[in-house]
Amino acid sequence: MAYQLTEEQRMIQAMVREFAREVLLPTAAERDQTKEFPAENLKKMGELGLMGMNAPVEYNGAGADTVSYSVALQEVAYACSSTAVIMSVHNSVACGPVYLFGSEYLKETYLKPLAAGKKLGSFALTEPGAGSDPAGQKTRAVRDGSNYVINGTKLFITTGKNSDVTVVTAYTDKKKKHHGISAFVVEKGTPGFSVGKEEDKMGLRASDTVELIFEDCRVPEENLLGQEGDGFLIAMASLDGGRIGIASQSVGLAQACLDGAVNYAKERVQFNKAIAQFQGIRWMIADMATQIEAARLMTFNAAAMRDRKENFSAAASMAKVFASEMANKVAYQALQIHGGYGYIKEFPVERYYRDARVLTIYEGTSEIQRIVIANHVIDK
Repeated sequence: MAYQLTEEQRMIQAMVREFAREVLLPTAAERDQTKEFPAENLKKMGELGLMGMNAPVEYNGAGADTVSYSVALQEVAYACSSTAVIMSVHNSVACGPVYLFGSEYLKETYLKPLAAGKKLGSFALTEPGAGSDPAGQKTRAVRDGSNYVINGTKLFITTGKNSDVTVVTAYTDKKKKHHGISAFVVEKGTPGFSVGKEEDKMGLRASDTVELIFEDCRVPEENLLGQEGDGFLIAMASLDGGRIGIASQSVGLAQACLDGAVNYAKERVQFNKAIAQFQGIRWMIADMATQIEAARLMTFNAAAMRDRKENFSAAASMAKVFASEMANKVAYQALQIHGGYGYIKEFPVERYYRDARVLTIYEGTSEIQRIVIANHVIDK
């Protein structure tokens, strides 16, 4: 690999690779069929420090840099994409906003158990009528004494059913448009906060995606993240980090596709020789490997920029759009190399193909990434 990892980063990679391939990989296909949430595996990941990788040690985090986080997420995604997206959401858009914008009280109360993996987090921004346009959301939070009363419905929330803590955005002042959005930390079990419909998805089937319903849900004022009106800023800052996570997930999944295709091509015999000897197949594999390496380097670049405290927003969007679209192409080519066998569930490439599809949609569609990139290039 061209990118030079430090000794510590290589140690993290080796540790997570061993765990992912011994613990996560053997049962990934079964979880895809049963939709069983990987609760026990996530507990083990918490013990390994994978559920609070970028949080500081004083808040029970691993205190790792973003490149290490990317490396770890790639290895988890290689083994099980469902587990990878739970890890990504938990680290990036649950732990992230509490650490970056939370008061000392919120860090002590929520970040510590989240970073230790003792509690799971989710992030609730999307609504039935507000996906790529966060300002279109209808959820309201009205001040009432020392509480905020939240009313609204959130949609497509990853880990929404199984999380203990949710970061929720809501309008505190609709007249200010996106400057009137605020963000809150809401605990599971709070009266008026319930889980609605669970979606039956094409891929990532062991990761729950649900509707969250808020009906006169009273949240203490201490649970406000930052100040009133900071919600849009909090969401955007969190999603920038999240995009490095999804790019990392894309790279890990694509690498699994490539390895599966190479192994199959070496074993599959047609016209008296392994199909890996045919130029058409060799060039497909060469292109797949090249695309994965480019995406990996772009992802590490965005992660390293974040670690250097540079403005990494455009780099994160570039990594996310390139890696997610690359993963879909590589999954397509890997299935093609498998021929008819790729279309049946006996081979993991069928699952990879389904799991890859959402990568260009969640945490900002490819179209939104291109808007972000164009704004940086044209309007800087």
